[in-house]
Amino acid sequence: MDAVRVALLREVLAGTEWIEATRRFAGSLRAAVAPHGGGLLLVGSAGYEPWHLAAHLDDEAAWSGLPELSPTLVRHRVPAGAPAHLAVGPGRLAAAGRGATLLVVTPESPDAGLLEKVHDARRNGATVLALDSGDRDLHALAHDALIAAPPPDDGAAAPDPPRPPDLDLDTVQHLVSAAAGENSRPEARHHRRFRDRLARLAEALAAPPPPRW
Repeated sequence: MDAVRVALLREVLAGTEWIEATRRFAGSLRAAVAPHGGGLLLVGSAGYEPWHLAAHLDDEAAWSGLPELSPTLVRHRVPAGAPAHLAVGPGRLAAAGRGATLLVVTPESPDAGLLEKVHDARRNGATVLALDSGDRDLHALAHDALIAAPPPDDGAAAPDPPRPPDLDLDTVQHLVSAAAGENSRPEARHHRRFRDRLARLAEALAAPPPPRW
């Protein structure tokens, strides 16, 4: 989803809780990574790898001049021959300590092994954020959380914090990643606002292709 589509999605969602909620969560992410420089670790569950969010955050890091938003994707299983940037296994979580930020993204409840690693990372000083379906054990470990998909309806009380039940995890990830890269730097650091990015995108689409040598 490109910047234009995100802008259109925000227009559709104007007046709902999603705009404020995703911007608030993105603000927590920026606040965690910007002053520390300890690295952003992005991890899913054993059955879900947040590939798209990793790619979008990497793009936002480049477009907004915020390199600290570029994440390291931590994988539960690393296939043989994977390139270096896709070969970071769960052992990396053991090294997460003060200054590091751990963002857990999953539509399903994390298993006990992942929860234990998240607990250890927080105990060692890492900031823990969760974007998930409302798992209570994960939220108990997180410094901030955003619920992006409803938990199974088992008669339990409504999740906290509440959220409108109309967006899936992938859509919420797009809103969070876009918000993370916008309006985040003071003018002295030459941050480009969201409209500037749209203008640059339009210019790039209208520009003639480069010559072939």
